[in-house]
Amino acid sequence: HLCYLKEINEIAACRVCVVELKGKDKLITACNNKVEEGMEIYTNSPKVREIRKMNVQLILSQHDGHCATCVRSGNCSLQSISNNLGIIDVPFREELEKTSWNMDFPLIRDNTRCIKCMRCIQICDKVQSLSVWDVVNTGSRTTVNVSGNRPIEEADCAICGQCITHCPVGALRERDDTDKVFAALNNPDVITVVQVAPSVRAAWGEQLGMTNEQATEKRLAATLKHMGFDYVFDTNFSADLTIMEEGTEFVEKLKRRNLNKFPMFTSCCPGWVRFVKSQYPEFVDHLSTAKSPQQMFGAVTKSYFAKKADIDPARICSISIMPCVSKKEEAALPQMAAAGYGQDVDIVITTRELVRMIRAESVYPMALDEVEFDSPLGEYSGAGVIFGATGGVMEAALRTAYNLVTGKNPDPDAFKVVRGLGDGPWKEATFDVGGVEVKTATVHGLGNARKLLEAVKRGDAAYDLVEVMACPGGCVGGGGQPIHDGVEMAADRAKELYKLDKNKQIRFSHCNPQIHTIYKEFFGKPLSHESHHLLHTDHKYRVVDQLEF
Repeated sequence: HLCYLKEINEIAACRVCVVELKGKDKLITACNNKVEEGMEIYTNSPKVREIRKMNVQLILSQHDGHCATCVRSGNCSLQSISNNLGIIDVPFREELEKTSWNMDFPLIRDNTRCIKCMRCIQICDKVQSLSVWDVVNTGSRTTVNVSGNRPIEEADCAICGQCITHCPVGALRERDDTDKVFAALNNPDVITVVQVAPSVRAAWGEQLGMTNEQATEKRLAATLKHMGFDYVFDTNFSADLTIMEEGTEFVEKLKRRNLNKFPMFTSCCPGWVRFVKSQYPEFVDHLSTAKSPQQMFGAVTKSYFAKKADIDPARICSISIMPCVSKKEEAALPQMAAAGYGQDVDIVITTRELVRMIRAESVYPMALDEVEFDSPLGEYSGAGVIFGATGGVMEAALRTAYNLVTGKNPDPDAFKVVRGLGDGPWKEATFDVGGVEVKTATVHGLGNARKLLEAVKRGDAAYDLVEVMACPGGCVGGGGQPIHDGVEMAADRAKELYKLDKNKQIRFSHCNPQIHTIYKEFFGKPLSHESHHLLHTDHKYRVVDQLEF
């Protein structure tokens, strides 16, 4: 099959899953026909093979077959099926549908590679509830494009990238920024500082043939060092910093319940922030003012770190490796230039782009000895690493909020009920935080977020703190992660992050000694004037069109 996604896309659009039912002349599609008693099915008869091959050849006649220059070459369902069917030529006339696209947008669509499987439409409609994609034109001219024939910039796209990870071919991809990184690495006047997001460590080895035991975070640090990055840091450090700011912000709001708006929403996920600004602007004031860990790290890199390392911040190229396509757009926002030396984060690449760079550099990570991340921005707590899984930000925040209220550390696993995917649209829990009752909700996937927001609007649900992740499963299932067609890897990747948390000696953000140091030497305390300047934002811009409310 090419179009099938269980319980999401069962429309038999590609006709590749045809099988022969004994007693019937016409072949039937397997994906949308249920087995009945007495059926006798032939899945690979000569007739099936002939028709299946012809159907794939017809798809290929409307598909740009320059596989060598496609990001999905070697990881493409159409390529695999064509090889398995022994297709070595296409007897039909090639007809490619070409449309224009803004190549500066973080999400790129190449219509000449679209096979009209409708997966992107269904993922965006049924899972993310944004309806960015739709069928356009009729008859032989039928294709897929932005709904309403709008430019992508005018659509309410959250740039979550779920359409990319569920496309079976290379019709959708992230904007490739690897050449910018290579240029920075090869410029002797530039100092490259790279940060690695929590969930990247759980996925980077998948398409390099490495097991979890081989693809460790320290081997990733060694790989980046070998590629020439001057400083290799861990975004987990700024995840801890985020908790200090966001956790303190939440506790301060709890002290003055009658003067503040609840629930307070986490603001780490730029896809979610784009979503709420375009779909529910009335809730924008409920967002935490804390920037995402990526943006906090960028601001700290070009201020605190530059000063501490005696580096001219104007020479720094701040690079981040993220599991997310929306992070590319976030880094370019005009309000994300707090340090005063251009954008705080200059270049964002996804996990997939990182893998392409590793291959381009002919690096064999297994041949490298593990090394530590650099200091002083490389140490992190277990709370920082679980940011990559749904519920992780909530759990980390509650660990520190409890300490801020009581002066004591809770059992680090006291809040683990917020973990996991859950059976309903969202997970809710109530905790006693030093005598204060805190009602929480964790939700992943924008369609589920919409359901939660509607419930809050109706008054059917009321919470103090809500964590939202745009991608199903959280960042581990992000739109920039390695693609395994038809297989959802978020749960398996999350297990790796929780294993790292469990094995960390320090499991609370407020216990990270380097966090103590940065407040002592630079910020003073959470929510200080300097931290507000560098680590917080007012969310005053609509990220869809950069217009003020």
